[in-house]
Formats: sequence, structure tokens, C-alpha cells
Amino acid sequence: MPKKLLTLTAASAVLFAATAAALSPAASASTTAAPQSVPRVSVHFDLAKGQTPENIALAPNGDAYVTFAAGRQVAKVSRDGSTRILATLPEPADGGIHTPALGFPLTVGIVRAHDGTLYFLYATGTPDLTGVWRLRPGGKPQRIAALPANGLPNGLALDARTRMLYVTDSVLGTISRVPTTGGTPTIWSAAPELTSTGFLGVNGLKIHKGAVWATNLDKGTILRIPIRPDGRAGRVVTEVTGLQGIDDFAFTGRGERLLATLNGASQVALVKPDGGHSIVLTQADGLQNPTSVAVRGDTVYVTSAAYLTAEDPNLIRLRLES
Repeated sequence: MPKKLLTLTAASAVLFAATAAALSPAASASTTAAPQSVPRVSVHFDLAKGQTPENIALAPNGDAYVTFAAGRQVAKVSRDGSTRILATLPEPADGGIHTPALGFPLTVGIVRAHDGTLYFLYATGTPDLTGVWRLRPGGKPQRIAALPANGLPNGLALDARTRMLYVTDSVLGTISRVPTTGGTPTIWSAAPELTSTGFLGVNGLKIHKGAVWATNLDKGTILRIPIRPDGRAGRVVTEVTGLQGIDDFAFTGRGERLLATLNGASQVALVKPDGGHSIVLTQADGLQNPTSVAVRGDTVYVTSAAYLTAEDPNLIRLRLES
């Protein structure tokens, strides 16, 4: 078995132990509903090459940019389904075995600025590589901010108005921020709602209507933290509960309605503004431990990393109907 698959298998065992409860039918809080349209797997990735898509960012033309966690890579997935590796990050000297919670180095959250610059996170358990990285069009990746080596940076969001990047740390239970120009990150929130209960806490991240929204995988919650006029964090509000194994999410563009990926259960939930939710996609639709979701117009993109199924990491596209 290739070294990467051995590493991925070990990491999957850890992830499985932490999310096994989410695999049972009881993890679903409501009856499965019909998907918005017929979903289709538009791209199949290569598990043997570590192509486990962890996060996704979209370009206006429909191209997608993904991080391949196990491959330590950033890739561009064109509208025609072709995949091009844009960058492979250096492997840590110890192979990443000291990466908190997972034991392997991984590229995680990614965002795209209007000028095409990509910002993404790399977690290695080492102080020389863990942090926020930047990739300008046609350039080479460079780290612009160091993050704690004893943490696991995971979710990333860009506030285009203030040019600030917000970063979740799933092990330390914090949200930090750093300017897009780089520098020393500052902890923006360390509220107890962000902490884990033993595996991974605060995870996915979005900026929406003057607030930071975040998920907590262990607690199955979606949180909203207002951004005060002076930039500081407001009081944490728990908007949604009961989403066991939640990873990433995206707003649909229709108010507070959003789509959330439930990693262990291989499901996508449609969450209403009142906090109620229904399951709209399942493994029968091609999901293989979905990690992230993005929406542009009426098109939904869902990535699956196959961390537990170890079968078919992929990208699913579907239309979002009213």
C-alpha cells in the first residue's frame, strides 16, 4: 500500500472513532427530503494520490479551487472537470506525525480574493510551516502568517471589506484573524462555544451580514458571532443544534437558509432560518464523507474526501431550486 494511503488510513481511523455516532440513523434530526435537483458527480479524484478535497472556493466563471488535504496540494478544477495542481506544499521534516488530532500534514481552508489570489491554511504540527499561505496567479505559494503548531487551523473566511482573514482552530477552540497582507494573527474569539469535546471543535467558517458564522463539529452546532463596529467579537449566538458531525456550510443566497455537510453520515442538510433542517443529499447521491459546500448563483458544489469510505473522493454539482 502506498505511503500516502497508509497515512490516510490511519487518519481515517481517528476520524471514524470521533464521528462513528454520526453514522447511525439517529444522527439525522429529520426525515430525508428530496434534493433540489438531480445531483451528479462531475469530477472523480484520485485517492491514491492523496486527492481528498477538504475545502473549496469558487471563481466567477465557475472554476473551483480545492485543497487536497492528504496531498498537501491546492488544485484548480475547471468547468469541464479537468484538474490542475497549482501548488504542492513542502512536507514537514517529521512527516507531519505531530499534527494535532490527525497525525498527518494537511491543506485545509481556502478562499479566493477578487484579484484571483488564493489564501489557504496548512497544518503540520511544526512551527516552520503551519499557518496562512498565499498563492497569487502564476506565482508560488508563500506563508504570510504563522499559526500555533499545537493547533489545527481548519476553516478560513475573507472579509473583503476590511481585508481581514478569519481562521478557526479546531483543536485550540479559537477564531483568529490576520490581514491579507500577512503578519501576526490575533485571537478574535476564544468563547467556550468554540471548544471541542474531545476531537474537533470550531470548524467551518463564513462571513455573512456583519457576523462571523462557524460550525462546531463535536457539538453539532452552527454559531453566529456579530462583528462589532470596532472589529471585536460580539456575544456568541447558537443558531442551530443537532447537526452531528457538521463540517462546512454555505448560505444559499436566500436569507439565512444554508446547506451544511455532515461528514461522518455522508449527508448534506438544508437548514432553515428557524434552525430546523432536513437531509437533502445522502451517500446514495454520491456523497463520500462530504467536507465542504459552496454556492454560486443557482449552482451548488459539494466536495467529498472519502475519509471513512475510502472509495471515491469527488465533486458533486447540482442546481438549487426555489
